[in-house]
Amino acid sequence: MYAIVNIAGKQTKVEAEKFVYTHKLAGNVGDVVELGNVLLTDNNGSLTIGAPFLDVKVKGTILAQVKGDKVLVFKKKRRKGYKKLNGHRQDYTKVMVNSIG
Repeated sequence: MYAIVNIAGKQTKVEAEKFVYTHKLAGNVGDVVELGNVLLTDNNGSLTIGAPFLDVKVKGTILAQVKGDKVLVFKKKRRKGYKKLNGHRQDYTKVMVNSIG
C-alpha cells in the first residue's frame, strides 16, 4: 500500500515502514507527525483518488533533521572583474512512515 501526500507544496509518494526526506518540518527527533493532505491511495491495485483530499491520515516519526548536499551558486560578469560565489544547503527532515490509514 502506498499514498501520495502533499507535504509543504510537494507531492511525495510514501509507503508504510519506509522513510522519506521532506522539507524541514517543525518538531524534534522522536516526535510523531501526522500528514493529512492525502491525494491518492493504492491498496493492491485498488486506487482511491481524493477530490481534492481523502479522509486518510499518514502517521510517521521524525528520525533526524539533516542538511542536503551543498549547491554552489556562481555569478560572474565578464570583463568587469565581478565574481561572486555562494553556497547553500537545504534543510530536510527524515521521516519514518509508520502507518497509512
